[in-house]
Amino acid sequence: MTPEMAFECLLLSRDPAVFCTLDRILQDFSIRTNVCSNSSRVASLLAEGNTDLIVIDLQSEDSSEVMHQICQSRMGQKPTVLAVSAMDCAIPGVHVVLRKPVTPESGAKSLKAAYSRMLQDYRKHTRFALMTPVLASDENNLTLSAIVTNIGEGGVGLTTKKKLAVGSVWSFRVPLPGLGSEIHVQARVLWTRSYGAAGCEFGTIAPGDLQVLHAWLESRYRFKKPLIPV
Repeated sequence: MTPEMAFECLLLSRDPAVFCTLDRILQDFSIRTNVCSNSSRVASLLAEGNTDLIVIDLQSEDSSEVMHQICQSRMGQKPTVLAVSAMDCAIPGVHVVLRKPVTPESGAKSLKAAYSRMLQDYRKHTRFALMTPVLASDENNLTLSAIVTNIGEGGVGLTTKKKLAVGSVWSFRVPLPGLGSEIHVQARVLWTRSYGAAGCEFGTIAPGDLQVLHAWLESRYRFKKPLIPV
């Protein structure tokens, strides 16, 4: 995502009809577009790590090389891939297929599907800093002091003086800034670091607390909204 908090797209196509149609639709979705004419430019942009969407015309001369670069990319959060193809069939590494000839209607439908996936990924990976002290307990009622460093839809970050075991489940109540109450969560440890940091995914959360968390997160997401209904 760009500094202006707009989703960023990498568009690879030498077909003027494809470019003109999709460029207009991408603007309607408030997506910033980087137009690429060769695979080396694609590699450079992918390395920057800001690309949320890749639109690739499979009839472009460098399409095979670009698809290889995408598959080999070591990015933690890989971009959504929309392929423009002469055939309507599943393609490895591609999330959405747009059949040629591209029309404003078919382009908008495919980009809507891609946008939904991008938005889901954004919400899943976005974290908000907290730095809130909590008292956590595990299944054996062992308790310890921890700091919730960040929170998002996917889970929380913790720091503790004691290294947590991967796979262990901890329960605690955490206050969310701006709210007058706490939510109760269970968090399963996915990874740890030697300096006491741990990354956790959510386990069981009561429906009411989950609703509060989602509403709190939604109020803090910042990205450019589409100019059209999605």
